Amino acid sequence: MEQPNFLFIICDQLRADHLGCYGNQVIRTQHIDGLAARGARFDRSYVTYPVCMPNRACLMTGQMASDHRGINNGIPLDLEVTTFVDVLAHHGYRTGLIGKSHLQGYTPLDPMYGYIADDELASPPEELQDVVRRSRWGEGYRVERRIASGELAQEPYREGFYGFQHAELVTRHADFTDGHHLAWAERQRPDFKSLVGPDNALSDQRRRGPQAWRTAVPPELYSTQFIADRSNAYIAEAAAGEQPFFLQVSFTDPHHPFTPPGKYWDMYEPNDIPLPGSFGQVTTPRLQQVHNMHAEGKHKRNGGFAMPVDEEEARALLALTYGMISFIDDAIGEILAQLETQGLAENTVIVFLSDHGDLGGDHGVMLKRMHHYQGLIRVPTLWVEPDGTSSVRDDLASTIDFPTTILKRAGIQPFNGAMGRDLFGDPEPDGLIIEEQAGQPKPGTSNPPGLRTLVTRSHRMTLSPDDSFGELYDLANDTDENINLFDDPKAADTRAELMEIMLRRMMQLQSTSPLPPFAP
Repeated sequence: MEQPNFLFIICDQLRADHLGCYGNQVIRTQHIDGLAARGARFDRSYVTYPVCMPNRACLMTGQMASDHRGINNGIPLDLEVTTFVDVLAHHGYRTGLIGKSHLQGYTPLDPMYGYIADDELASPPEELQDVVRRSRWGEGYRVERRIASGELAQEPYREGFYGFQHAELVTRHADFTDGHHLAWAERQRPDFKSLVGPDNALSDQRRRGPQAWRTAVPPELYSTQFIADRSNAYIAEAAAGEQPFFLQVSFTDPHHPFTPPGKYWDMYEPNDIPLPGSFGQVTTPRLQQVHNMHAEGKHKRNGGFAMPVDEEEARALLALTYGMISFIDDAIGEILAQLETQGLAENTVIVFLSDHGDLGGDHGVMLKRMHHYQGLIRVPTLWVEPDGTSSVRDDLASTIDFPTTILKRAGIQPFNGAMGRDLFGDPEPDGLIIEEQAGQPKPGTSNPPGLRTLVTRSHRMTLSPDDSFGELYDLANDTDENINLFDDPKAADTRAELMEIMLRRMMQLQSTSPLPPFAP
């Protein structure tokens, strides 16, 4: 069997219903919609962890974050792990990554927490402050940071990076991305840095909301175009060789801040953007606390945590988000054209997905963190075979399914410890588990806040052990998740059934790794 090429496209913080092929009536995404029209569209595809670094590590390893232990941004993926890209490379694939990786921290600010010393007790020495002895502290864990700083950004990184033999990385977001993108942009325009950031922004009289500015960076120098151009160069080089290739094309948008360049800034009229059906509905104490903080002037509305917005801000920021997505769609169109030009389309499997979604105005908030509404945890997922066979899949799919599915499609046996299923050969589970864990306890508590979510075909149940509240939504009859049934006596039987499914699924996901030493 001839091994196929893989074009693996990832967006950052793209929710499923922000695409035409998932029912959005406003946005224009003709190239992505075209992929959906000739491939499998998964309507119930979910992340395993709705935060960038943890879920990207889940995608590479097929492990839950509680197993690979990268439970927050700033914790790099262990260099000792096996990734599915490692296995593809071993079996003769040419492997490349263009764009965002975020398998390691890339700024000194990435770690979100550290060891908390108790002044009344003697602290262990630094090397014994964690249950694992400084296993992720060496020089190998500074690759992304060194690329972000420019030290290793003048040429593609070819020393091996989690299985990728060729890496050109874009670090950070909005118009101030750096790494290989910054080096590329400065070669074309040495004063590029004078264009980036809110201090250099172009004037705009309309109210746009927090974390938004009209960038002076032209589209041809923006990170989205860099990713398209360098992906096309990689495909051209691969076409000249005899090896099959795996190329991961990883866009840094539509992640906040909101800075779509050029025509994409005002491509969409905010008044044309409908608000989610849940806007203004508060269903949990934690969400109420977020809104209360904003009402009291205590929410800074920066960073990535759930950000309250009013109706005007929500429409304006969604319009900018749509602009970013349309730019990505145009870039994907260029990459697909390159596949055709190079004669590779007939043997290339195309996969399209997102690392997680965005709250996107759901319940009056945007961005992410600690609120597992559908907009955040459900992601677009397309699998396009060269024969163009289309289908709509309503079975449950998870981030951790991709290592197994890709390796089997390449005719390769998956490695031990990859806990996902083959999406085209294995039965659907009763439910999916989604994890999220903060690193630090809140003041006055001994445990860090966390969420554990079960998604089935009909319900979403989320437990929050630290805050002693839960969530239960009937997704078949309450698609906007406005009615929390967790404490409803009429839902007691459903709640008990879901608790059992959650427990059994967590047991099924217990890792089988590591294998014993010296195994025959």
